Amino acid sequence: MRAADLIVKCLEAHGIERVYCVPGESYLALLDALYDSPIKTIICRHESGAGFMAVAEARLTGKPAVFLVSRGPGATNGSIAIHVAEQDATPVLLFIGQVSREERSRGAFQEIDYGQFFGNMAKGVFEIHDGGKIGEIVTRSLRLASEGKPGPVIISLPEDVLSDEAGETIPSPFPIAVAHHGASDIAAIQAMIEGADNPIVIAGAMFRGAKGAAALHRFAEALRIPVAVTWKNQDIFDNGSPLYAGHLGFGNPPKHRQVLANADLIIAVGTRLGDVASLNYTFPTSPEPKQKLIHIYPDGEAIGKIFRTDLGLIADPAAVLSDLAAHPRVVSSARESWSSSINEFIREFQRFTSPEPNDAVDFGKVVVSIAAQAPDNAVITTDAGNMSTWVHRHWVMTPKNTLLGAIAGAMGFGVPTAVAAAIVDDTRMAITFVGDGGVLMTGQELATAVQYGAKPKIVISDNGVYGTIRTHQEKHYPHRVSGTDLVNPDFTLWAKSFGVFAVTITLGDDVDAKVKEFLDHDGAAVLHVKSSTEALSAYSTLSSLN
Repeated sequence: MRAADLIVKCLEAHGIERVYCVPGESYLALLDALYDSPIKTIICRHESGAGFMAVAEARLTGKPAVFLVSRGPGATNGSIAIHVAEQDATPVLLFIGQVSREERSRGAFQEIDYGQFFGNMAKGVFEIHDGGKIGEIVTRSLRLASEGKPGPVIISLPEDVLSDEAGETIPSPFPIAVAHHGASDIAAIQAMIEGADNPIVIAGAMFRGAKGAAALHRFAEALRIPVAVTWKNQDIFDNGSPLYAGHLGFGNPPKHRQVLANADLIIAVGTRLGDVASLNYTFPTSPEPKQKLIHIYPDGEAIGKIFRTDLGLIADPAAVLSDLAAHPRVVSSARESWSSSINEFIREFQRFTSPEPNDAVDFGKVVVSIAAQAPDNAVITTDAGNMSTWVHRHWVMTPKNTLLGAIAGAMGFGVPTAVAAAIVDDTRMAITFVGDGGVLMTGQELATAVQYGAKPKIVISDNGVYGTIRTHQEKHYPHRVSGTDLVNPDFTLWAKSFGVFAVTITLGDDVDAKVKEFLDHDGAAVLHVKSSTEALSAYSTLSSLN
């Protein structure tokens, strides 16, 4: 086989069902090898879109996803998705066409040293100079992307290597090494829980999927411990549960922080406990937490890195919580009172109340209507920006949902991830919320949706500003608007130019009726919301910032 053929056979052996790409002459042989493969090649309109789609698939399936780009500009365009995959701990494999071996290190056309370029973002960067090693490198890379803390891996393919003879042996997938725990670990955690009146769980992305969400639910119910979820991970725990302690992200109000501060034990599980998950290193406090701290994660790098940790455990978080749930203890009235005090705040916080703005539509009203009318198992994706704050605050999610949002805060994430979600599982409705800034970064992937018959629902908040930056600007430089005003196209006509169904909501329209028309359409659809600038986010109005 050619090396290009062996790459494809390795991907098939690992169960890869599709790859996302923007084609390039530097990996033509690999495109040719895919021609005869059952792997579906999804042709995208920009490398960032292809990368975001791979991130979305990996998040949906829990398995590595693959995208392909050409050298130079293709790789740099795709690098945003590698950064997202690193920040979001998502297993992604990127193949980059590279200049030929004889041209390397000569400053050839579009040549980049990918070891240097991606070295700080990727778990591994491999450039293949011998086609005979391709099978080993691909198999090793797919294992590396998944083990411990998942993340991105890069394989650079000099274009002449792809035509090398690579033999006939297709390596078997490497088993993933799994961190284990023992009875003594469970006993130590149990002792700390029993000694706490006000324990709380901070649960992260490692609980994605049915198995993880079920383990988290069983643990919380058995020990009656409230659960706070990390940013963009609301779907791992029922937001309607009496044990739901809210969503830790940007904009948490002071009252929520005050309630959480009464905890006497923090159990951080399945999260690296970074700046956003810890409310900018205040919950727990860095470097010396005010509460006892247990940190359970499958990779030891994060444990004890920022916070003094009383008990650190490198283990599978779901497996640990499952074992703890199997040994429930008598729960004190003090702990039930603690849970109730948190949930009382959360219930009030989730309620949507807003004075109707008079400049345009309150986007929160649209989000609440969509949440009420969407299928219970909808896939929800969010772009970066203020429009997502209403989703996080008011959509009462459950593990039936899947929430895809870029923890890295990358604009342009929304549309490609909704397209990928609609392709990967066409039995579930994929809905994305995106602002007028983000939609013009990667909205062209609507063409990809049309090409493959995907049916994403795209909700655009069109308020003419970069809302998040305007929020910070008004706080720090009031009445000095600079660089945040936008001039937009008519997004209804824009959507229709792709052949996509579009609905417009303007001030005074029947929001529920328009939302129903949008959701009921059997195909890709855009909801163009002429949204208020005054109602700038779910937490503040423009006038309140001045």
